[in-house]
Amino acid sequence: MTTVPTAKFFVNQGVVTSRVDMQNLLRPLLKQTVSYRFQRGRELVAHGTGWVERIVVDDPDISTYFTPISISVNVDSFEHLEFDTRPDQLLVYTLVQGDERVIIEYAPLSTEADTTHGAEQLTFDTSGFVQMELQGLGAVTAPAADTAVGDPVMDDAGPARRSTEPDVEA
Repeated sequence: MTTVPTAKFFVNQGVVTSRVDMQNLLRPLLKQTVSYRFQRGRELVAHGTGWVERIVVDDPDISTYFTPISISVNVDSFEHLEFDTRPDQLLVYTLVQGDERVIIEYAPLSTEADTTHGAEQLTFDTSGFVQMELQGLGAVTAPAADTAVGDPVMDDAGPARRSTEPDVEA
């Protein structure tokens, strides 16, 4: 006699409706470059490549957005998550809400021969910026034992000398 398991069981593919399961399945995408396609019905509305900054659940104040620079996914924006395993053993994620779907895949690394497809390292162009160094913000060090502290006496024409003998009152 077999019993029905209480938790769902998936191997390499499935349709997940649990918010916690969706978040756990999407977690490997954090801090990764991915490609995305947004479809409404069968029509491709938008596509791009971006960096997954956050994946949240149970926070209605955080929106889901996909841009070429950053991606934020709020699991509560979607009814369910479909996932499947590609032949190269990477997952394809499909987030579904009504007739809209966002398909997310790990972005393939581009080769030098093929620079029109694939992910590239996002760079920050610093050519239009000037670096300024502020003096006086560094660590303060104590003067050396043989270095005079302060300015020499102004009416003395000779170089300032430091005496190591104690002061004696007359």
